[in-house]
Amino acid sequence: MLEEKIKTKSAIVGVIGLGYVGLPLAVEISKAGFKTIGFEISEEKAALVNQKKNYIGDVDDNDLETVVESGFLTATTEFEKLSDCDIISICVPTPLDKYKQPDLSYVERSCNDIYPRLKRETMVILESTTFPGTTEDFMKPILEKSGMKCGEDFYLVFSPERVDPGNKKFKTYNTPKIVGGYGKESTELARKFYEKVLHAPIFTVSSPREAEMTKIMENTFRIVNIALANEMTIVAEKMGVDIWEVIDAASTKPFGFMPFYPGPGVGGHCIPIDPFYLTHIARKYDYHTRLIELAGEINDSMPEYVLDRVMKLLNEKRKCLNGSNIVLLGVAYKGDIDDLRESPSLKILELLEKHDACVHVVDPYVNCFAWKGKKRQTDPLTKKLLENADLVLISTDHKNKVDYEMVFKHAQLIFDTRNIMRKLGYSATKIKHL
Repeated sequence: MLEEKIKTKSAIVGVIGLGYVGLPLAVEISKAGFKTIGFEISEEKAALVNQKKNYIGDVDDNDLETVVESGFLTATTEFEKLSDCDIISICVPTPLDKYKQPDLSYVERSCNDIYPRLKRETMVILESTTFPGTTEDFMKPILEKSGMKCGEDFYLVFSPERVDPGNKKFKTYNTPKIVGGYGKESTELARKFYEKVLHAPIFTVSSPREAEMTKIMENTFRIVNIALANEMTIVAEKMGVDIWEVIDAASTKPFGFMPFYPGPGVGGHCIPIDPFYLTHIARKYDYHTRLIELAGEINDSMPEYVLDRVMKLLNEKRKCLNGSNIVLLGVAYKGDIDDLRESPSLKILELLEKHDACVHVVDPYVNCFAWKGKKRQTDPLTKKLLENADLVLISTDHKNKVDYEMVFKHAQLIFDTRNIMRKLGYSATKIKHL
C-alpha cells in the first residue's frame, strides 16, 4: 500500500522540525507533489510558514510561497496530526552536552510523539545526525511501544541530512542521498520515495548503521583535515612561513592532496559536533578515538591562538589588548549566511571581552544576537568605526555585503583569519594573516 501511495504521490508526509534541515526538505517534498505537514514545537515558526514568511536562507521565498498557497505544505504544533501521515521524517537537533556527550532528547521526544499515533504501513525516517545504532537500538524500541513490529507493520530508515548552508551549487534537491533501512523493504521504499522528491542519485546501504556511520565518516574526514591545516598554520607562523602560499602550492599536485584551509575555529551544526558521536559510541566498544579527539582539541584551541596573535600584533604597535578598540568583522560561522551555531567568532568575542577589549561586532547578515542573556546589536561598518579601531579582526569571510575597499583604506591594522583580503587582491604590510 505504501509503495503505491509513493508511486501515485498520494502519501501524506510529515516533517518533524522546521529548521535548517526540515524546512528545505519539507519544501522539496511539497514541490514534488506530496501533501506535507510540518510539525513544530515553536508556534512562531509554524505561523511564519503558514504566513509564507521564510526564515531559512537556503529556502527560496517563491518556492515557500507557492507550496503554501497551493495547500501542499502546512505547518502545525498539533502533533495529533501525525496519525494522518504515511511517511514521517524526523529533522530535529542532535546536539552535544557540555561534556560532549550526545543529547538524543529531541529524537526521543519525536518518537514518543509518533508511536501513539503510528499506523500500519507508515515509514519513519530519521535525518538527524547521530551515532551508529541510534535508529535500531534507540528509536525502534520506542516506536514498537505502539504494539506493532518494525519491518513487518511499519518501516524504519536512517537517511542523513547533507545540508551545507550557503552553498550555491548543492541544495537539498540536488545533493546525493544515502538511505539505510531496517530490512530491505524499508530501504527500497525510502529509495523510491526520495527518487520522487530529489533530483539527485539515491544510494542504498545495508542497514541504518552503515548510513549513520557514513555521515560520521564524512564530517570526521573534514574535522581531522581542518585540524591538520590549523596545526600546520601554527608551526608555519613560528617559522615565518606563509601557510596560505604553501597550501596553494601543494594544491598544484594533481593526485594525493586535497586542500583544506585554516581558520579561527570550526562552527556550524556538523563539523564541531558529529565526530564526537563516534567518540561516544566507540567507548562502548572499548576503543578510544585518539585522532578524532585530538583534532577536536586542536580546532577548539584556535580562538585562543587568534587571541594570542591579536595580543602580539597590538604589542608590536606598542598597545595592549586591555582598552583597545577591536572591530570583529563577522560573527556567523561561515561566509554569507546568518547562522551562528557553534561559531568560533563568539568564542573569540568572549575571550576579547574577558581581556577588557572594547569590541564592536560587525556582520551584515546578523542584526542582533543573543549574548550573555541579552540581545546584542551589531554595528554598521563605517569609515569612523574603522579609523577609530586599533585592529580589525576578520573572523568570517563574507564575500558579499562587506565593503573591503573601505576596510583596506581606513583600518590601521587588519588581522585576516580567513585570507579573504588577499583573495580579493588587497596586499599591504598592515594586513596580517593567520
